[in-house]
Parts: sequence; C-alpha cells; structure tokens
Amino acid sequence: MLEGVKTIVDVMSGQTAAAQEGIVFDEAFTLHNRTVYRAACAIVRDAGLAEDITQETFIRLYHNMESITDEEMLKPWLIRVALNLAKNTIRGNSRANVREDNYVKLHGDKDEFTAEKEYEQQETVNEVREALNKVKEPLRSCLILKQQGLSYREIADSLSLTETSIGTYIARGKKEFVRFYGKIGGDS
Repeated sequence: MLEGVKTIVDVMSGQTAAAQEGIVFDEAFTLHNRTVYRAACAIVRDAGLAEDITQETFIRLYHNMESITDEEMLKPWLIRVALNLAKNTIRGNSRANVREDNYVKLHGDKDEFTAEKEYEQQETVNEVREALNKVKEPLRSCLILKQQGLSYREIADSLSLTETSIGTYIARGKKEFVRFYGKIGGDS
C-alpha cells in the first residue's frame, strides 16, 4: 500500500469509522483503491500522478461520506471522481505546457543551446582564466575573493593584508584584468 495513502487511511479511518453507520472509510479504501488507481492511471499514464489522484479521490470521499448513502453507488462515484480529477490534471498540464511554450517563444528557444554555443562559452571561460592568471598576486586573490562576496575585512584577514589596502588592490587588479582580457579577446 502506498505510504501517503496509508497515512490518510490511518488518520481518516479513526475519525470516520465510529461516526458512519453505512459506508466505512477503511472498507471503501480497501475495496476500491486499486480500481481508482487503475482508472486514474489509464487516463494520465503516469504512476506518480495516478497515486496523487487516488489520494485526492479518497480525500474527497472522506469529505463527502454523508452524501453517499448507497454502497452500490460508492464504486461508480469513486471512479467518476478519479476520472474527473485525471482529466483536470491533464488539462492543467496541457495549459502549463502551452504557457511554457509561449514563454520560450518570447524569451528564447530552449533548443538554441548548441555545441557551437557551448564551445564559445568555454572559450570565453578559458580567456577569462588566462587573463586572470596574468594578474599579479595579491591583486588576483583580492579580485577573486571580492567577486565571491567577501568584505574588505574578510579579504584582508584571509590574505594577511591590511584592510585599508584591499580597495587599492581590487582597483589595480581590475585594471590589469581588463588590460590582459582585452589583449586576449583581441587576438581571437
């Protein structure tokens, strides 16, 4: 038995068993959970979604126990609720897919990422690394640590420098980086 559904049965059965004269929740669950699951799975074709729909169906049964007086109507009611929930789930997923497609059309195609673009990005990363490696120490370390979000005090403590010199080192490091990166970018 599914763990989440079992939890619902445990909680709900204790509350409904004593209160109901006709239909008892645990019996309804035990007798019909597989049927409800199969009906949902036939529509959504996804085991996880079918489990969620089965769980939601039995939650709705719990909330509507008093309205179902005839035990013969219980199974058809459960199947109808499961099928409606499954159809609503598919409809909701279709709408979400349409929204996602529209977003992609407006903001760029997911499939635009090609091997060529990946190569270009890797080349850019390599150029940045090469330029950064040409920046002298401690300027390079100050730049890297500042880029990582450290404060001047934290940078000074980690590099055993004075806090007042960190701003100067970062400014000089930026100038050197721009100079070297410009040379590398101009070569390619």
